[in-house]
Amino acid sequence: MLDQRAEVMRIFQAGVAAADPYAAVAQALGDVAAPALIVAVGKAARLMAKATIARFTGVPCLVVTNYENATALEGAAIMAAGHPVPDQNGADAAKAVIAALQAADGPVLALISGGGSALLPAPAGDLTLADKAQVNELLLRSGLDIVAMNMIRQQLSDLKGGGLLRQAAPQPVTALVLSDVIGDDLSAIASGPTVGPIGTAAQAIKRLRDAGIWNDLPPAVRQHLEATKPPETLPDARNVLVGSNSKSVAAMKKAAPDAHVIATAIEGDVAAAARQICDQAVIGTTVWGGETTVVLKGNGRGGRNQELALLIAQEAATRGWAQWTCLQGGSDGRDGPTDAAGGLVDQDTLAKIANLDALLANNDSYAALSQADGLLMTDATGTNVADLGVMIRTR
Repeated sequence: MLDQRAEVMRIFQAGVAAADPYAAVAQALGDVAAPALIVAVGKAARLMAKATIARFTGVPCLVVTNYENATALEGAAIMAAGHPVPDQNGADAAKAVIAALQAADGPVLALISGGGSALLPAPAGDLTLADKAQVNELLLRSGLDIVAMNMIRQQLSDLKGGGLLRQAAPQPVTALVLSDVIGDDLSAIASGPTVGPIGTAAQAIKRLRDAGIWNDLPPAVRQHLEATKPPETLPDARNVLVGSNSKSVAAMKKAAPDAHVIATAIEGDVAAAARQICDQAVIGTTVWGGETTVVLKGNGRGGRNQELALLIAQEAATRGWAQWTCLQGGSDGRDGPTDAAGGLVDQDTLAKIANLDALLANNDSYAALSQADGLLMTDATGTNVADLGVMIRTR
């Protein structure tokens, strides 16, 4: 009899493997000229840098990544920083990156991956790291999607929204980009350090007002946004997409050839996403990708993937499904501020959880899944292409 838990894990891991940063970058380096400086930032920065160093030996290389992935790499200076909330180490790393860019005496090769936005906080104007950290916490609780959050972050930074290009000028910049954004909008990935901003300060203000958090922002942030003028024309850059969520979904389909692929990316509120997944799941195997959002109402531990997994379990129970298994996880191996990548649930999950409604109301999906042996634990994967899901339904 098929071990459904083992099978959904196998398919998920095929998707993660397809986003291997080393292989993706190595394949893309064929027509990249030798740089004078390599700057890698994001959750996949170390492996992206490792592939690049193997090709361009001896080129100065600065890597900024999250703590879980910050192991030593010969030929590179590794700097670890906080994610998802920026910290002082990230601010120090941003200063080091800016100094290196300004001192570069030839072409710059930038290696960009998801997570870079929080990892390189470079407060603009008179803003402080504390201001940016407060903004980030408000954004993470707001329910805004990643594109909107990054549009706002860009307006508060000297590196985001094309800032890296300004710091490197007049040196030319080539960027290899591993996308964690659905649709692969380069201006949204890591808040677009090598492309123009997503929007204007006025548009950022509108989104903040619409989300109901404008008045909660630090006064200095409101003043900065209200005083910000449209930026000057950016220097040119060459941006190359080397990996994405859609490529990982295709790899899951290859690992399970008979699987049904949900063609539309799973985005938006987790409750609606759970219904969308269950509406389209077939008897057999179904795979999907995307990135959902959660409006935080409580102070529990968890993440969007863990909460979505539990809501899928509730939706399946409502529909009377008798035998099924579902894995919902982050490709980076980390879901929210926890050590879990997501959730692994089946027809028996709900019966093992006491007070589930109260736990969900407190956004405490980690505690709920812990009761049911439903936490997806993968350790940090060294990559980041948003979220992946697999369901096997037999009846």
